[in-house]
Amino acid sequence: MRPGRLSRGPSKATVRAMPIAIGQKIPSVKFKRVLADGSVADLDSAAVFAGKKAVLFGVPGPFTPTCHKHHLPSYVARARELAAKGIDTVVCMSVADHWVMRAWADDQDAEGKVDMLADGNAELTRQLGLEVDLAVANMGTRCKRFVATLEDGKITSLEVETSKGIEVTGADACLLRLK
Repeated sequence: MRPGRLSRGPSKATVRAMPIAIGQKIPSVKFKRVLADGSVADLDSAAVFAGKKAVLFGVPGPFTPTCHKHHLPSYVARARELAAKGIDTVVCMSVADHWVMRAWADDQDAEGKVDMLADGNAELTRQLGLEVDLAVANMGTRCKRFVATLEDGKITSLEVETSKGIEVTGADACLLRLK
């Protein structure tokens, strides 16, 4: 800092929210979903998880290498095992538009196994405190790789990946944590 200048504290760009806490309800955010028949439905994130035991996992980007080859496929492949552990719904979210999430669901044969939540403006991602700035890779604001379990819309566990893989956020790790 140059002499005579006052520090104003951290810039807005460096202030980060803490991730949502265990016991908190998932925020209510409106989003769109393209259904299998091609129609578009307006949904609310809180309503999606109300009254259900659910797994919600987030990925930085549809069709990106780790997300496309490992993360989503792990949940598609293990959907029956998750259901056998009492999971009513498995939801994948990403900062992407609803058309891309539909195309990704179709490509991965996710219909009926994993619901795709398009957080197009990163609103839910920010409210969860799970955003990451990937501007250096020309990807802008994205969602951190994470997995959470919810009961009736309330967060009961949350794991955020620190590696470049899916060691703590993939379906295998998620299944091991479920009781």
